Amino acid sequence: MALVDMAAVTLRKEELHASVGDPVLDTMNFLNEITHRYLKAISFAPGRPYDGFFDVEEIFTHIRRYLDHLEQGGATPGEIRNALFQYGPTSGQIRALIADSLRKDENIDVRPESVVVTVGCQEAMFLALRALIAGPDDALLVSSPCYVGITGAARLLGIEPIAVEEGRDGFRCADLETALDAERARGRRPRAFYVVPDHSNPSGTTMSLEERHALLELAAREDFLVLEDSPYRLVSPGRQLPTLKSLDREQRVVHLGSYSKTLFPGARVGFAVADQRVVDKDGNPGLLADELTKIKSMVTVNTSPLSQAVVAGMLLAADGRTSELNTETSAYYGEAMQAILARLDECFPQQDRDALGVRWNRPDGGFFLTVDVPFRTDSAALVRSAEDHGVIWTPMSYFYPQGGGEHSLRLSVSYLTQADISEGVARLAQFIKSESTNAG
Repeated sequence: MALVDMAAVTLRKEELHASVGDPVLDTMNFLNEITHRYLKAISFAPGRPYDGFFDVEEIFTHIRRYLDHLEQGGATPGEIRNALFQYGPTSGQIRALIADSLRKDENIDVRPESVVVTVGCQEAMFLALRALIAGPDDALLVSSPCYVGITGAARLLGIEPIAVEEGRDGFRCADLETALDAERARGRRPRAFYVVPDHSNPSGTTMSLEERHALLELAAREDFLVLEDSPYRLVSPGRQLPTLKSLDREQRVVHLGSYSKTLFPGARVGFAVADQRVVDKDGNPGLLADELTKIKSMVTVNTSPLSQAVVAGMLLAADGRTSELNTETSAYYGEAMQAILARLDECFPQQDRDALGVRWNRPDGGFFLTVDVPFRTDSAALVRSAEDHGVIWTPMSYFYPQGGGEHSLRLSVSYLTQADISEGVARLAQFIKSESTNAG
């Protein structure tokens, strides 16, 4: 192992971009460190899909199916070889299959030219922010608590997101309208609003149909775009409310998607649906998707053709109906959510809840729920939980871009068996009761 030469150049951290010192990056690294330090602890932290649904051999079947699809479509052997080995188009080579799947699964009817295939949804967020937020007078608003991916991407780009606080039941359009007025009063232009309408990360809340319509009406009236991120719909049981994009009649919604939760996390294939019309100074029309593609060409060049091939094969297997591929998984996650709610009820009878001041929400899908407690759920409390009680969770304060969540924690049910959930909640209850006693 090479030794560090102390005489070599030393960089001053304060001279690097401010984002490298952002607390969001530090807290997520801290959470990963805790998870690896206490390997025997039961972790409710990862929002990862359950490993039990993956079959290594199926990867080859999916690739073969896609290659057969290309051949049946008239592709030559050389074109098929290039589809796997060459860089491929920056905008993606499976856009038609994605558009077909969105139409069948989500009633989102867009042309393939409106789709950009990205390296996970994270890149889709980055591209959308870089294209839409032109300068310091443009404002990005986010529903808060908020997925750290969007706030992290924003800060890498030098954008300070404006938090619109959720109520206990989730997003309220009236609060967004107030925030819009405040930004305009500061001389800024509200440009985009980011939200996870369905079973959100981290809070687990779902936006009502009434609020969805109200949000689209507000976007049209106040002239801003909605960045819709909804990765948990097709892995949740029961009938889902319509996506914002499927209700969008004025092209106000940029739909950000991913196959990480529904098909294949390791493929890192996501997409952006950006069908908004863009006109240059000479009046030449194009699509926002074209502008995102230009930016992508300088960020990742293209999305892995091999990853696209696997995802394409999976889509072809179900004739584009991703929901059918997730019948078993959505049932599994639904049962996991019901199991943790039932176990919380067992470990915290109503009398104990009232006495301790503990409460939680009851999502009907997705991976996450939140628990409110009477003590600070900071990093020090997390260490005590892992070390003394063998259970890990995520502080909700990580998800508030402008402060908040100091007495709440997030639990994820996606990665655990029901046996682990049962034992993990028992350990969590011991921790909460111990901390509550000490806090009192």
